[in-house]
Amino acid sequence: MNIDNLYSPEEAGQILKISKYTIYEMIKRGELTAHQVGRHIRISDSQLKAYLSQLKGSQNIFSGTVIHKDDEIFVDIGQVLIRVNTTLSGDVKISVDPDDIILSKQDVICSARNIHKGKVIDIKEDDMNMRITLDIGAPIKAVITKTSYKEMNINIGDELFTIFKALSVKAFK
Repeated sequence: MNIDNLYSPEEAGQILKISKYTIYEMIKRGELTAHQVGRHIRISDSQLKAYLSQLKGSQNIFSGTVIHKDDEIFVDIGQVLIRVNTTLSGDVKISVDPDDIILSKQDVICSARNIHKGKVIDIKEDDMNMRITLDIGAPIKAVITKTSYKEMNINIGDELFTIFKALSVKAFK
């Protein structure tokens, strides 16, 4: 059995460089999940990672089940199997940072274990980058530079490939 480290609100606060009172407020607001162990509150490594993943702005968070197939490990998120590198089992959440996703107009042979064909369903522009959402069986967001966007001439409805390493997929409970 794989058990995470458990931290008191004070210890979690030290890790995040905030007060234990802020940790209690974050738990109360539902921003940070925690375990009730007897009369004590404990926060696991996985719960801290999940919070930090959301804080970092990772917009690709999926729930699924770890499965083993052909000597590889996947998380089944419904219509898509995402290759992962994890020791977790059962139901998990995974996240992929949009900055870790490469877009391509054609299928490629590379070391990345996740290559999924999808259709562009949304394009947003911010100050420096373009945020492209594709439907690969689930909506996934990628961030690319405006230069790449212009050179690739991406439009809504285009079919593109998302490419990301299994090591870029963070799994947590």
